[in-house]
Amino acid sequence: MGENIKCTLTRSMIGSTKKIRATLIGLGLTKRHKTVVRKDTPEIRGMLRKVQHLVTVEEE
Repeated sequence: MGENIKCTLTRSMIGSTKKIRATLIGLGLTKRHKTVVRKDTPEIRGMLRKVQHLVTVEEE
């Protein structure tokens, strides 16, 4: 595993549940096509797994 993970919100959060919206906001993904870089930790991996149908993930 690399040190950082680059994640991009590719699908809209409209129609998602409150938990999924809260997870995306916690990751810092608030708008479509926004990209953030986060440290590669088990907590971030779990959050990304929960919203994997809405984001694309690249390792750096």
